Amino acid sequence: MRLGPPDLAIMRALNALFAEAFADPETYCGAPPDDAWLTDLLLKPHIVVLAALEDGAVRGGLVAYELEKFERRRREIYIYDLAVAETHRRRGIATALIGRLGEIAVERGAWAVFVQADHGDDAAIALYAKLGHREDVLHFDIMPPASPPR
Repeated sequence: MRLGPPDLAIMRALNALFAEAFADPETYCGAPPDDAWLTDLLLKPHIVVLAALEDGAVRGGLVAYELEKFERRRREIYIYDLAVAETHRRRGIATALIGRLGEIAVERGAWAVFVQADHGDDAAIALYAKLGHREDVLHFDIMPPASPPR
């Protein structure tokens, strides 16, 4: 399901799933945003949050951002976070989430969906290779002066 403002509890559960899946509780649960912040984000049509639920529990999900481009009149969608609970992996959940995002991309007029994977994350690399074309790129985090804590 695509999350909206009424789904704050599901969004918080999805962040907890990301914290566990990425072994990064500080980033995803260390300073949770208030309801107003989450509601504002979930209202934005260019931010896509999808959750896969089973018996009311979050089993997987993704967060993606639509980017409007200057070089052509087109959009791209970037998958920022994608995770499936360890107990529910290899059941097609991630593929279904990306498939639903592809439908949303068509609705939004996006020409491509892209995602990055870390070296050594063989499962993610295999999934993305099955679904799309691989490009080898480098990623850099450039922190602005006096940036807020991560």
